[in-house]
Amino acid sequence: MPNQKHQQQTEQTVPVSVSVPARDSRQMRRIALAGFTGTVIEFYDLTLYAVAASLVFADVFFPALGPAAGTIASFGTLGVAFVARPVGAMIFGHFGDRLGRKRMLVTTLLLMGGATVVVGAMPTADQIGVTAPILIVLMRIVQGVAAGGELAGAALFSTESAPTARRGFWTMFTSLGGGFSIVLANATLLAVSTGLSDEQFASFGWRIPFLASGLLVVVGLYIRLKIDESPVFEAEATAEPDRRHGRSKIPFVEAWRHQPRQMLLVAGISIMQAAFTYLGATYFANLGTGQLGLTRNTVFGAGIAGGLCWALGVVVGATVSDRFGRRPVLLTATATAVVWALLVFTLLESASAGAYLLLLCVTMFLAGLEIGPINVMLSELFDTRYRYTASAFAYNIGLVVGGAVPPLIGATMTAAHGAFSFGLFLAFLCLVSLLSAIGLPETRGRDLADVLAPPR
Repeated sequence: MPNQKHQQQTEQTVPVSVSVPARDSRQMRRIALAGFTGTVIEFYDLTLYAVAASLVFADVFFPALGPAAGTIASFGTLGVAFVARPVGAMIFGHFGDRLGRKRMLVTTLLLMGGATVVVGAMPTADQIGVTAPILIVLMRIVQGVAAGGELAGAALFSTESAPTARRGFWTMFTSLGGGFSIVLANATLLAVSTGLSDEQFASFGWRIPFLASGLLVVVGLYIRLKIDESPVFEAEATAEPDRRHGRSKIPFVEAWRHQPRQMLLVAGISIMQAAFTYLGATYFANLGTGQLGLTRNTVFGAGIAGGLCWALGVVVGATVSDRFGRRPVLLTATATAVVWALLVFTLLESASAGAYLLLLCVTMFLAGLEIGPINVMLSELFDTRYRYTASAFAYNIGLVVGGAVPPLIGATMTAAHGAFSFGLFLAFLCLVSLLSAIGLPETRGRDLADVLAPPR
């Protein structure tokens, strides 16, 4: 029974309706595992592609462009996936709000895993010519569409099922899948790389982790088919239709009509963690093996440590947000990131192996610290009628800006104007996230069955 002070704070934040019962602990463990495995598959696939694009794809799929242009083209295919993510968010968000969360999460899992296996079996440019890069771009689009509906959907599924006081904790497991997958992808690449020469790794070794992802898909599919639909969605879907309840006919339009400010702020807050995560996964790897002369295995080992630090940041961010609120954690993470962005790439230019490891770990920890409260806040901000669509689309717009742009322009900007100029650009992106955090309300304790939008 909440105390009187907590009741007053909740009533001032948002009017509360009759609460929907949360799932019991046994069901929550199953839901947490489903979110965890799905995110493992998503990030495992994305991390594999990002690292492979940094190290071998320029030679395998873009040899005619030369090393420098080929690397830019490889990173460009990363950007294609990010651009496709908002499209996936609209598609899976629409049907997730209309038909249910569970069906869409099964579909995104199959699409992401299937596209990754195809990449692992893809013929090279030497074998099929220009068709190879075209097919790579096509698979990246499929991955991007699937990813657009995956993370936000899995997070809101956990949040909608969890008890109010522990939403951060239970939603944390969805986010933790990302950290574990970074560790798993780099560990798999390290294991494969250790037993092969550089020529063997570039020839066929990089394919093994991609093909192995098929096993993860089978496990994830089994787990997701066993879970029940979100209780908050079930209550909304069976409610007597009126202006505030029942299924939305066009969730995307309704979200922009009633909560445009919240969508813009979510897009802004998502930029920083996306930039730090994908710079850690791509730009760091490319710079480590190229400019710093680190061995491939050293970079993979650092990637494992970075994934663990990312996961640690998620645990700290999510659990602390349950106790003190989402907003204080977001403000701390983004304010620190502004300062760190100004320093990290200048320090990285001449870093030793130990310094490289430290810089990567701090960068990844800050990204995890922010994403911990973001994933639960996504659900607490938006009305159930369009929650999947609004949270997925807004979140993925932030990922386009933060995840696609910095890795693509980092090398060019640093070469032309120095590392500090790139740090200034990154600090500006982090400042956007900080200002967005300032503009967001506190959402801890909201009743998800009645997150009221402006009057309709």
